[in-house]
Amino acid sequence: MSTRMHPQKPLLGIFLMLAAMGVLPFLDVCAKTLGRQGVPVVEIVWARLFFGMMLTLPLAYRLVGVRGLAPNPPVLHGLRGLFLCSATFFFFWALKTLPIADTLAIFFVQPLIITLLSPVMLGEKVGIRRWVAVVIGFVGTLIIIRPGFQAFDPGMLMALAAGTSLAIYMLLTRKMSGRTHAMVTTFHTNIVGAVIMSVALPFVWQMPTLNQWLLFVLMAAIATFGHFLIVKAYDHAEASLLAPLAYAEMIMAVAAGWYFFGDFPDRWTFVGVGILIACAIYISYRERVRKLPASVSGEHS
Repeated sequence: MSTRMHPQKPLLGIFLMLAAMGVLPFLDVCAKTLGRQGVPVVEIVWARLFFGMMLTLPLAYRLVGVRGLAPNPPVLHGLRGLFLCSATFFFFWALKTLPIADTLAIFFVQPLIITLLSPVMLGEKVGIRRWVAVVIGFVGTLIIIRPGFQAFDPGMLMALAAGTSLAIYMLLTRKMSGRTHAMVTTFHTNIVGAVIMSVALPFVWQMPTLNQWLLFVLMAAIATFGHFLIVKAYDHAEASLLAPLAYAEMIMAVAAGWYFFGDFPDRWTFVGVGILIACAIYISYRERVRKLPASVSGEHS
């Protein structure tokens, strides 16, 4: 008997996932705008996590009450918060010098890193086909960065570091899956990240203007709303159906970067992104096949 609390509505799940991908790039617009105004990256990351914590607190409390807010296990929650914090920091730092679409394009290395590290962190077996997809995907990343063929931008390394950090965050999330509601886990992650960034904040703090305070709150609201849409999407459709739709974020990222900052990726960036997306979708497909019974899948990863 199914233990699902929500009926399967794949079309609704797809709609919610695409809506989330349409909303989330505006978080990057806010962060890039603040960076251009000279707000320190540490302060921007702190605001994203602190106000995210404040917005998710009532939602988490409503779900589990006071006792359920205690992180369990605390060490894994702490590590997740640390890696989400570093992913956000590196991504926002990359946005200071790179267009939104280029930063996101390099950031898409994340599913390849997950596949690369899953045997070490989760003890999962990765078949030859997925290893080949990882290698081809890294070729796509090199096409985007093009070392030696264009001026080196430190933001490229920051975007890679952001993708790697988020990959480790996702692996830790997978390790803890099923222990608590996703919104409660999000609250835990935000509070850990906010505490970490609060330690560094006094060394870089500069008083925000009213508009900057509003952008701080808007960032957290966009992130919380986007995450809520993703959680609701997974209530109504399977992960194997929704995972590839995450790359629709690139469409809105290109549009937002062009509209707000006049940035537009070159053709080689699009080529590299295409390779990355194709490899990531294939890895997602092979992950689904691997989890099917042998009589259904008929093959091995």
